Amino acid sequence: MEKLASAKTCLKLLQVVPGVQQAVTIPGGMVNPLQNLIQMQQVRHRQTKHWQPEFKRLRKQKFVKMDLPNLREKQEDISKEEMRSRMKERGVLPPRPWMERPFHISCTGGIFEAYVPPEGDGKKSIISSTGAKQKLEFLEKKSKSLMAVRKIRSYEESFSSDEFGAEAQEIYIQAHTHMAAKDKYKIREFVSERCYPEMMHNVKDKTIRWKFLQSLEPPRVVHARVTEVITKENQFAQVTVRFHSQQMLAIYDRFGRLMHGSEILTKDVLEYVVFEKHISNEYGKWRLHDKIIPDWLPAKQPAPITYRLIEDVEEEPPKELSAGEGEKETKPLEIGSEQPREQLQLSTPVESRAKPSLSI
Repeated sequence: MEKLASAKTCLKLLQVVPGVQQAVTIPGGMVNPLQNLIQMQQVRHRQTKHWQPEFKRLRKQKFVKMDLPNLREKQEDISKEEMRSRMKERGVLPPRPWMERPFHISCTGGIFEAYVPPEGDGKKSIISSTGAKQKLEFLEKKSKSLMAVRKIRSYEESFSSDEFGAEAQEIYIQAHTHMAAKDKYKIREFVSERCYPEMMHNVKDKTIRWKFLQSLEPPRVVHARVTEVITKENQFAQVTVRFHSQQMLAIYDRFGRLMHGSEILTKDVLEYVVFEKHISNEYGKWRLHDKIIPDWLPAKQPAPITYRLIEDVEEEPPKELSAGEGEKETKPLEIGSEQPREQLQLSTPVESRAKPSLSI
């Protein structure tokens, strides 16, 4: 009776629940209740569903649908309008018929508004009339330099024209020390790209001895200019520093012979050196750019060059033939002479000889 009651309750549940298949009757009028219970249970076996549905929308945004290119498609089959629409959709500019390559301007090609050193500088005293006139001319040209220094300070706040002389002297010493040592890599940190070939020219196969002994006068800034290259934002600054010092220079050739200067004697050197910096560049550095050589300076004598000595070989005069040697000369062949035939055959040229022919 309990079995029949449970079967009836199962039948009632099946009639109440819509969309569930009716129970299968067993021959004998009995219904299998276990089968009906299995059909009523709704179980999901999906393994890709996340266990925490809280951030479902954010997880959905992690994946981006991409249109994969058709690799089998040929470029010849695509029309110009379709190609234009595709490039416009991707934000790609059309190719240009010419090639453009980026370039970097790290230094200028020369000196702009070069400083003109006064004649007799370093020899005339300030007390004399000539020295006082030079001082007055320097004060007149100082206004433009002050404007340039103010422009440099807008990019480099710590720049000071009074303190720059000591920094410039250190750069000057380092550049010439590396030049004497022929260190072509470290010298580029203290020399601009324009000055590098001029300093390293004709250094090969030579020994250079150079020393900076002392400063006769403290180095001072005499000239400053700022200019723009191509655009207004691309600014370059040039500062001219006056050096009056004692130096020692000796140059030897590849055979060890002294070409110029001396390691014993010291000389007083007065130079106007131009330093340049790309002030628009955040990582720009002050480097040696050029030296100003005034027109009134007398030309220097060239250094003696060592040449290879080539000895001239004396040619011997032709000897005169004596009377006895003249008779021994070979005479032309006369008709009827008793010279062997073998010698005659050897004397005749090869081309004139008859070629052998085959007899059939």
